[in-house]
Amino acid sequence: MSLAYLICRVLLRAVVSGIRRVDAKDIEILVLRHQLEVLHRKRGKPRLRPQDRLILTALSRLLPRNRWRCFLVRPETVLAWHRQLVTGKARRWGRKSPGRPKTPAETRELVVRLAKENPRWGYMRIRGELKKLGHDVPPTTIRDILRRSGLGPAPRREGMSWSQFLHRQASSILAADFFTVCTLSGRVLYVLFFIELSTRKVHLAGCTRNPNDAWMIQQARNLVMSLDERAEPVRFLIHDRDAKFTARFDDLFRTEDVEILFTPIRSPKANAVAERWVKTVRTECLDWSLIIGRRHLYEVLRTYVNHYNGARPHRGLDLTIPDSPSPAVNEPAPLSRIARRDRLGGLIHEYERAA
Repeated sequence: MSLAYLICRVLLRAVVSGIRRVDAKDIEILVLRHQLEVLHRKRGKPRLRPQDRLILTALSRLLPRNRWRCFLVRPETVLAWHRQLVTGKARRWGRKSPGRPKTPAETRELVVRLAKENPRWGYMRIRGELKKLGHDVPPTTIRDILRRSGLGPAPRREGMSWSQFLHRQASSILAADFFTVCTLSGRVLYVLFFIELSTRKVHLAGCTRNPNDAWMIQQARNLVMSLDERAEPVRFLIHDRDAKFTARFDDLFRTEDVEILFTPIRSPKANAVAERWVKTVRTECLDWSLIIGRRHLYEVLRTYVNHYNGARPHRGLDLTIPDSPSPAVNEPAPLSRIARRDRLGGLIHEYERAA
């Protein structure tokens, strides 16, 4: 690099001395043009390569000191480049620090595996286990590997997530929610329902114009009586923080050893199964029906709930039916033996094998 610097200086001086009328302004233009080329290479902070420093330092020998303000760097930096080129220390410009070697992919996979299988292990505990297995990995490297994999420190990895909790406890969880329906006369009716997370079976509690405390308690009693025949008792009830879910309503379930789980504020995804059923009943039934009054709404919803529980395949149950979660029949039925049953005046069709 020092030899290249000396050759570049000699060539530049030869070119400048061989051309007439070359002054400092022309050299300054060359410096500015070269720096523009550096700026056009990449957005952000300009990166000067070793050859750029060599050229700019050689051109600085042809410029008066008062013209050095055209450089991107300070004059002290240009002088430091000159000293390094003259003394031969510029050989390190083109070399990068070797740094820490990259962790092998197998070791990274092992770190992630240990962290997932042992959520209470910290970085030092994981390092000790790796060292026992013949892999000496620094704790900072373990931290970086876990961060890239979306895993935090040990306390944050401890315990189940909300999704894991719902899947593991689904057989003992009920979800409750309200939705509203407008009648032809403009009245607003409130519909209360419960849905089992494991089987997706819906329990229609009732519909009313005024869901007061007495009405809510009666619906809770009716549900508790209907759930006595379950093989596995209900342990949790999920609902939002709506004021219609009164304290006495929750206390009645607590007397049956049912724990109430409140969803966070403005977090419908925390009660996603119930919210999805509301969308299903609207798009498949209520959006295509004209509701006259409360009794009419209850009959329509009761018919649809019977269809939903007893005849409609559900995607969350691998396309089985909530009331009969049995695998589909492998033998196809002949077309002549497939019967259709109409519900809600032909709005819903059910198909089954004819006798």
